[in-house]
Amino acid sequence: MEVFRRLPPPDRREPCALTIGNFDGVHLGHRAVLEQLRRRADALRLPVCVLTFEPHPREYFAALAAAHGSAAASAGATSDGSGGTRPVVPAPARIYTERDKLDALADCGVDRVCISHFNASVATLSAERFIDEIIVDGLHTRYLLIGDDFRFGAKRRGDFAMLGQAAARCGFELARVQTVTREGERISSSAVRAALAAGDFTRARELLGRPYFISGHVVHGRKLGRTLGFPTLNLPIPFERPAVSGVFVVRVHGLDGAALPGVASLGTRPAVERDGRLLLEVHVFDFDAEVYGRLARVEFLHKLRDEAHFDSLEALTAQIARDARHAREWFRAADRPD
Repeated sequence: MEVFRRLPPPDRREPCALTIGNFDGVHLGHRAVLEQLRRRADALRLPVCVLTFEPHPREYFAALAAAHGSAAASAGATSDGSGGTRPVVPAPARIYTERDKLDALADCGVDRVCISHFNASVATLSAERFIDEIIVDGLHTRYLLIGDDFRFGAKRRGDFAMLGQAAARCGFELARVQTVTREGERISSSAVRAALAAGDFTRARELLGRPYFISGHVVHGRKLGRTLGFPTLNLPIPFERPAVSGVFVVRVHGLDGAALPGVASLGTRPAVERDGRLLLEVHVFDFDAEVYGRLARVEFLHKLRDEAHFDSLEALTAQIARDARHAREWFRAADRPD
């Protein structure tokens, strides 16, 4: 799968079948869109292309409101850069890292992903220019498939009706996919986030179509866990608001060919330091190999508790020991070898 950090350069542009969205989680609803796109792309002999944005547009507008602190922001709205205002909506928690999202898109048969940097230029781009400069000229779209609630352009003026007019004018085929539901509930990134926030990993798995995990390269930490008798693998979290936080029973993949049981903490480590840096720390049971730089995938199975502050390292060590004991008990109760 090709990944472009912007629109493809002119000499790499080719006709494509396109869909647009953030695709956080690449859940079953997203997969339904991609399956429909793949079928039509194959019939037209076109590559499948996904256009996504970084940061999430809601992250951009939330940061803009916080940075400017304008009267509009204080009143619950922020300038959209085009003379209008839009409500300030809190930035969503992230389900996936970029690595995990790209891996999931590749697994769905996507041929190329274009990651557009969402900034003031994109935020103020009119819907008409978005169509002409990005969909038509930038990506050479021949088939466009969008969700039934897709809006685009400054002030979110662009909608399916506008795209229909552009399709007739510019010569691309347009279709939309209806909302995917399961047992009467809309499958969405918001529903996945709600399940993860509640620690309901069974529900999250049903919505995602696979277990929930976070992957990353193991980095050096402060070695405090080793000092306390609980060495950890440390994975940095590259965004401010992960969809999960707290202490969890986990299974780690990718280190020695086997799924390794353990206990993990994801958060800012208030018991240790107050710098606000997010880290996923994993204590793998009965495992102490040097794996710095290795790519690990941490599967979340059960939430034990929220993060907490402790007044001493002794109290922290005692809590870690309890967490490890409870995690081992969970594996035994679930009839999983530990």
